[in-house]
Order: sequence, then structure tokens, then C-alpha cells
Amino acid sequence: MKRFKILRRWFARKFGLARLMCLALLVVFAGLRLWDPPPIQELRLRTFDMFQLIDPRHKTVRPVTIVDIDDKSLARLGQWPWPRTRIADLIQGLTSNGAVAIGFDVVFSEADRLNPDLVAGQMRYLDDATRAKLRELPTNDQILSEAIKRSRVVLGETGQSEITSEIDKSLPFTGVATVGEENAEKFLFEFPGLLRNVPVIEKVAAGRGLFTIRTERDGLIRRVPMVMRAQGSIMPSLSLEILRVITSTPTLLVRTDKSGVRSIRLKGVEIPTDRNGQLWVHYAPHDPSIYVSAADVLDNSVSPSKIAGKLVLVGTSAVGLNDIKTTPVSRAMPGVEIHAQVLESVLSGAVISQPNYALGVELLAALVIGLLVIIFTPNLGPVRLVLAGAMFAAILVGTSWFFYAQYRYLIDFTYPLLSTTAVYLTLIFASFVREQRQRVQIRGMFAQYMSPVLVEQLAQSPEKLVLGGEEREMTIMFSDVRGFTTISESYKHDPQGLIALMNRFLTPLTDVIIERKGYIDKYMGDAIMAFWNAPLDDAEHEVNACEAAIQMLEQIDAVNKEREQEAADGGHVYIPLNVGIGLNTGIGVVGNMGSDLKKNYSVLGDSVNLASRLEGQSKEYGFPIIVGSRTALAAKDKFAILELDFIMVKGKTEPEVIYAIAGREDVMHSAAFQRLRNITIEMLGCYRGRDWQGALDAIERGRKSEDADTLEKLFKLYEARIKDFQLNPPAEGWTGAYALLTK
Repeated sequence: MKRFKILRRWFARKFGLARLMCLALLVVFAGLRLWDPPPIQELRLRTFDMFQLIDPRHKTVRPVTIVDIDDKSLARLGQWPWPRTRIADLIQGLTSNGAVAIGFDVVFSEADRLNPDLVAGQMRYLDDATRAKLRELPTNDQILSEAIKRSRVVLGETGQSEITSEIDKSLPFTGVATVGEENAEKFLFEFPGLLRNVPVIEKVAAGRGLFTIRTERDGLIRRVPMVMRAQGSIMPSLSLEILRVITSTPTLLVRTDKSGVRSIRLKGVEIPTDRNGQLWVHYAPHDPSIYVSAADVLDNSVSPSKIAGKLVLVGTSAVGLNDIKTTPVSRAMPGVEIHAQVLESVLSGAVISQPNYALGVELLAALVIGLLVIIFTPNLGPVRLVLAGAMFAAILVGTSWFFYAQYRYLIDFTYPLLSTTAVYLTLIFASFVREQRQRVQIRGMFAQYMSPVLVEQLAQSPEKLVLGGEEREMTIMFSDVRGFTTISESYKHDPQGLIALMNRFLTPLTDVIIERKGYIDKYMGDAIMAFWNAPLDDAEHEVNACEAAIQMLEQIDAVNKEREQEAADGGHVYIPLNVGIGLNTGIGVVGNMGSDLKKNYSVLGDSVNLASRLEGQSKEYGFPIIVGSRTALAAKDKFAILELDFIMVKGKTEPEVIYAIAGREDVMHSAAFQRLRNITIEMLGCYRGRDWQGALDAIERGRKSEDADTLEKLFKLYEARIKDFQLNPPAEGWTGAYALLTK
């Protein structure tokens, strides 16, 4: 048990719980098919009925004629049973017209009530001489016996559910031998009792067969037992016995295998059966043309061509005689015609069969297709999933129909289809549950760090989320509060107040990032790391990141105004919050990262490191927002972009041009910004061309300009560098790049 649990857990981890459940389903359905309960049987039988309705047997020859004891005959000749002399006349007329053999779908189990000796004893007012004369006459049964002796007649018998009399061993029986691995008797249907004809006619008949027909659970006749056990003896059916008689076969051979009866062999004919010795009747539609009225035969008004060279079955379609059956192709078919259908299909070679190996084929089909569904279905999308299901169903139905149409084999597709459908639906349900769970996980993972609209988009399209890691072009942001250590020291006796302050400024900054389609990677004390263009695509991620940065500064200004007023009202020291922001666009690896215990959706790469370095340099250049060159290039038409420097950050070998964002598009078009921008361009041009004095002159002109205080930190930074270079000129090949010594 412990090993089984370990194996189950290993399989569930490796292949998934849904696949494990589906494998268990295959085993369950295999057991269900072996058990074969009535609902499974009904489904299979209805399928075979449908095949016969679509493509019934097409008659090419009509070797059988039915002499019908119909309502017309009963009206003209009187009620049934008729005197045996009339039956004798019927046999004599059929024989004289060239009938090959005559089979009776009726049984003459009692002596004729009109036998002369019986009449002599029953009639009143007869004189003794007349009675004696009647008793000297041959009986009607003897007359019938003589007619049967002069013809080739197969008498019908019927199995009974109980023994009503001892069987007469002196009466003839048809020889039946079993050839094969198993004894046929244990597979055949058995009747405890047997109702035979009166001995006088039974002894002279050419053959004897059971006309007993078993109905299915739903009342339809689909199969006819060809051999049965009755009162301890194996006996042929009426139709099989007629075939034995006309082929002069002395002994019937019943072939068996381990599954049961396989076929019955006559001289020159082998009839396939199911394991119980039943023939699946290949029905043609009801055919009135093979019927002739018994009354017409008796008055010799039937065309000889209807009888000559035919196998003749004598039976009844009269409603009162209650021999009407239901078949897959007809709601009402006289029982005698079912025997005719058997003879026609065997003689024309148009038999259908369900071979004993059909069960193995069905189990194998269910296993193979079920495994294919288990292996491939979970990896398919919704449309391909439906197409795959339709394809597998079409394969099963088409294969079953092919075997029926081409070879007349009945191979059931309903069980493999049912089994595969159960597996298919289980996988779909598991996929649905997994998808719903994934959506819940996605909502839980991203709800606090992304816009609700984006979270819902991601939940509805989880395939857009690559949790295993992927390379993307992204814009990364780092923001940090300047001088937060000094601020936190003022709250050393009020830690709750410090937490409230952090929540107070982090909340609006977070809202701005989320509203601009950003994703909050993490909070690091007073710092925020965020990125754009993951997990969902954002075609304007650079612009959205720049706009978020400006709005963050506006939010900080609003918080500072509130805090300044609160400080004035409370009479305590006011220390403003100042935020530095670094933005950089580049390739990063984003995905679910961490340990087995805890993971976080995050990004790694050089572009991330550079964004962090740019945030750190914002205090050095005097601009709160510093961006990398790719960010600036994408946002240059919508924001006031100012080139600051050509730097080599610590840990990198390639220099980067960095820029400041001084405002939105309105600032970009202002005259004051244009003057400042031109001055910085001139200053940087002289600086990189080693024209130190020209650069200093540009700085001086800049300081005299309107809004020059905006560039004061930048001017001081370059003044210091120029003075140093005047004393210690840079080496040959200097490109103007400045190596930062700090992060």
C-alpha cells in the first residue's frame, strides 16, 4: 500500500492528477465492458440496429417461399389447427409443384382431434358397424405421415421452460459434434423441456429443428440461436436443419474457441455465430412477395414458379395466432419470415457476425485512443481540443462502419467512444478547474501590483503569462525617497507614525504606477521597483513609465503640502519628501523567480541594474527623473527631454547617454526650456570637444538665463570636472564618457 501511494504521487507529479484519473477511468470502463451490464448492451445493440436500418440486406435472390396460414386461409378453411389430412394435401401440393424442402414453423404435438378412431368414440348416435368401420380407417396423423415420407419435410419443435414429459430416446435426433478448444454445451442456450411432434410423423421426417426464437431485453429479434440444448440434447434450429437436409450433411460441426462458439459447419457452408451459437440476422426489409396463401396452395391457384426450386416455410401471419415479431428493420414481421431471412442470408452469403475477438478489438481501441487522448489532449488549445475530439469520434464510428459495410463484421464503437468521451470530458473538466485555479492564482498574485483591468485581462488569457521566464523589452523604474534616514529618525519614538507616513506616500505612488499599466515588482523600505510591458504587452511602455514618473512627483508635492500644513498646525518640524526616479528601457528576463517556498514575479538583467544606478544619480544631477537613452528616444516627442551626460556606471563596460525629464509636452515647447536645452547642448559639445573655456562660458550664460536655478547642480558638477581636467587633462581617445565611482 505504501509503495502504491509513493508510485501514485510520483505519477501525479510527473504526468498530472488529471491524467492519473483518466488512466483509472480506462481501467474502470474496461471492467465495465467485461461485466457488460444491460445499459452497455442496449447501447451496442441500438448501434447495430442503426447499421441495418442504414444499410439493410439487399435481396439478389429469393430462394424461400412462405406458405402463409393467413387470415384469408382461416376465413376460407376454418380455424386452426386444421385436420392433418389438409396438411397432408398441402405437403402433396407443394411437393408436386417442385418444392426442394418444406419446413414447418408449427408443431403437431398432439394427435389430430379429427382422427377417425377419436371421432368414433366421441360422436353420438352412431351404430356399431359405423363405429367399427371408422376405427378401421387410417388416422389423419398416419395420412400426414405418408405425405411426409414421400417428401422432404423438416418438422418444427420448440424448447420449453419446464419438463412436461420424458423425452423419447427412440425418436431420431440430428447429430451434432463439437470441434475446438471448449465444449459447446456450456455456451448454448438451454431449455429444460422439449415439445416435439407426435411420434408417427416425427419418425418419418427428413429433419427436426427448433423454431424457438429468443427476444432481446427490448423485445427485438436480432439474433437467432442456430444450435440449442433442449432437455439434455443439442439440437439445431429449424432453419439450420433445413440447410443440413438440403446439403445432405450427416452431422453438424460446432467450432469453438476459448471465448465460446465460433461457427457451425455444414457441407460446403460455414455459418459464423456469436459465442452462444446465435446468428446475427442480416435483415432485409419485410418482403410480401415471398408470401403465398395456404388457401391458394390448397386450391392449386398458385403459380408453380412460386414453389418450384424453393425452400418452403409453412407458418402464419394471422393476428389471432400471435406469431408477430419486432426486428431492427420492421415493427411487425411474422416469425416465420425471420427463419426465411436466416435462410436467405446464409444461402446468398450475406451474413453478418460479431466475431469472438470483437471484444478484444473494442478493449484495445478504447485503450489506444484513450491513451492518445490522455497524452495529447492536455497540450491542445480549445479549438484543437474540439477538433481532436471530433476526429477521434469520427475514427471510431468510421472504423466500425467500415467493418460492417465491407466485411459485415459488427465491431462496437459505442464502448470505445463512451470510454474515450469520459476521458476526454475528464480532461476538459480538469483543464477548466486548472484554468479557474490559475485565474484565481493570477488574480491573487497580481491584484495588488497591477491595474484591475490588466489583472482581469491576464486572468482571462493566462497563456500571456510566462511564469517560467522569458526575455522581453521592458521599461524598469526605481524610485527612492531622498534623505529618508533623517525623516525616519524624527519618528524614532513613533514607529507607528513612520509606518503611517510610508503608507501615506507609497499608496498614491503605487496607484499612479498601476493606473499607467505598470507592475509593482517590490517595495524596499521607502523605495519602489516597478516595470512595464510585462506580464501583458504594452506598446507604449516607455511613455507610460515617463508619465507615471511625472505623476509620482505631483503626488509627492500634494503629500508635502498636506504635511507642511499639518506641521504648521501642530507646531512641529516639517521635513519635505523628495523622490528620485530612474527609468531605463532594455531587454530583461522576467518570470516567476525565487525558491520552492516563495516565488515572486520579477525581472533581471543589465537594464534593471542601469535603472537602479540612474535613480541613485538623480541627486547628483539635480533632476528627480533620469532616464536611459532608449527610454528618452521613445518619449522625446511627448516630454521635455534634456541630455545630461555620457556616463560609465559602475559594473558596466559600455557608456550610456542619460537624460532628464523636465516636464510634459507643454514644457518642451516653452521658450525657457528651449533656451536651457540649447545652453546644455552647447556646454556638452564644448566639454566633449575639450574646449574647457567654451564650456565654462556656456555655463555662465546659462546662469544668467531665466529658470537657471533648475540647472545649477548640473552646472556645478561640470565646473568641478572641467577644473579637474584643466589640471589633469584626459587621456588620448577620451570620448567624453565619465566613469561613476559610486552606484
